[in-house]
Amino acid sequence: MAKKKSPGGGESRLMRQISVSTEIHLRRMKVRDALDKLDRYLGDAAVMGMPWVRVIHGKGTGVLKGAVLEFLSGHPLVGKHYAASPSEGDGGVTIAELQ
Repeated sequence: MAKKKSPGGGESRLMRQISVSTEIHLRRMKVRDALDKLDRYLGDAAVMGMPWVRVIHGKGTGVLKGAVLEFLSGHPLVGKHYAASPSEGDGGVTIAELQ
């Protein structure tokens, strides 16, 4: 399916919104790759005006989770972040509220 273009030649806002999910999956990724992907995703989510996102990093050894939490703490687009409730993924998922 062809993407709709706005008069300026870029993708229309509607088409970008369709492609931005409320969650990102980072499990089993290398830390550097995961943080690069997360940074791009946060930018896209902010452009779309999303108030929050779910970051799925898994529990594992805790290395990726720790890196993600540190990254979110210093990211200019993130107002606050917290662990998801047990029914939403518990320690393997972090909710990030965007500013």
